[in-house]
Amino acid sequence: MWNRSQPLFLLMVLLVTGAGTPAWTQERLSVRVDLWSGGTVSINKIPFVVAQEEGIYERNGLDVDQYPFSSAGIVMELTYRAWSNLFNSWFNRPRQTLPYFGPPAPIRIGGGTPRVHHRVTDARVPDWIIFATTDHVFQSKIIARPEITSLEQLKGKRLGYNVVGSTTHFMALVLAEKMGWDPVQDISLMAGGSLAKLQEGSLDAFIASDFRKADALAAGYKVLFDIRTWNVPIAGSSVNAPASWLRDNRETARRFIKSLVEAIALMKQDKNVVFRAYEKGWGITDPEKLELMYAGGAEMPRKPYPAVEGIKKTMEIYDSNEMRKYKPEDFYDDSFVRELDESGFIDSLYK
Repeated sequence: MWNRSQPLFLLMVLLVTGAGTPAWTQERLSVRVDLWSGGTVSINKIPFVVAQEEGIYERNGLDVDQYPFSSAGIVMELTYRAWSNLFNSWFNRPRQTLPYFGPPAPIRIGGGTPRVHHRVTDARVPDWIIFATTDHVFQSKIIARPEITSLEQLKGKRLGYNVVGSTTHFMALVLAEKMGWDPVQDISLMAGGSLAKLQEGSLDAFIASDFRKADALAAGYKVLFDIRTWNVPIAGSSVNAPASWLRDNRETARRFIKSLVEAIALMKQDKNVVFRAYEKGWGITDPEKLELMYAGGAEMPRKPYPAVEGIKKTMEIYDSNEMRKYKPEDFYDDSFVRELDESGFIDSLYK
């Protein structure tokens, strides 16, 4: 039955969120977005491809240069990586100690936990602020050599993660904590974890994302352990920006988060847009792999608040003299998601 209060409610939602302002009447705002941060293929990066491919950014008055899906972005990223590799070879330094001088994208999509870690441990890193998170619980799996059939058998073995400070490094330390192991003496935590290193015998196991898990299963390996069962809070894939940029560009950030929640709603209601995004972004067309990766995003929150509990756990795992100078609130701003939530806009997308 029609309710006379409904038009007034909808009008309030439109005014608060800006959803009622036609795109052609809005001042168009431009922003560069780095989706390559972390270098991984992930369901948590798909909402941003969906927002671009389905016209959501444009509808919200944004001109988004989102690389690696622009030619300029690809050239800049590949140039950056080439110089990084040269820097490594010249000075024999590990990848994680490279200074930050990547492409100038104020918004970077990647793990919030690494942002917290790097901000506290590297004076060259900007004061990143997390203002949305699409992954609040660690979802990855442990893939091991066939002869290893239990977590207990990993003691004394080589477990691969990505790089120091990454979400997989965080989880490797959590694993040692849960098993009661000394992370230095009782297990060998190795950077550069991958299926290739497992196959060549350089590792006994590695922590795998859903994408890497799909590759491992296709290669005949089995999942040793599903880390999701531990329900470990993490600041996973997040929307990050320097505090100074966020302070001066709040309208751009607001429209960006509005686009994000609209893209998530579309993904949850039509998985074909997800499949199209994977094909567009990474050329993935295998039906089984697409279904596997889509299932990995089932818990993506409708309301992507910054992962506060994950930030707290990060601060605990990477406890240090410098970390104790910070409060969790120093690393996040939940006002953008909260505005959309309290106005009723996010809930309206699912009615």
